[in-house]
Amino acid sequence: GWCDAELGANKQQRDSRTEEVEQLTAQKDEQTTLIAQLTQDIETLTKEIAELDAAMAEATEERSAAKEKNLQTIEDAKAAQTAVQNAMAVLKDFYAKAAEATALAQTAQTPAEDAPETFDKPYTGMLPE
Repeated sequence: GWCDAELGANKQQRDSRTEEVEQLTAQKDEQTTLIAQLTQDIETLTKEIAELDAAMAEATEERSAAKEKNLQTIEDAKAAQTAVQNAMAVLKDFYAKAAEATALAQTAQTPAEDAPETFDKPYTGMLPE
């Protein structure tokens, strides 16, 4: 009796505990694998973040340089616009004064009126009559 019952109960309890240990060991192995995977993921993501930070810093530097160049271009364009306006004013003034000048003004004459008065009769050529 009693010994057989106790031995059976102990065996059953041992088997149950062994199964529980095996389940816990399997869970521990799964968790260890998950920890290793997550650690690898963290390392990869940390590296990628560093690369993104470097790329972002480079892009910011390039944008700053482009902004400075654009500001200089705008400044140059404004100066050029002022110079063109000044040149246009000078040309308008010059041509306004030139329109009033008469030193080289041509009068409206026909070619006959403009011809010199050197012939008193029509030209007949050099052939004998």
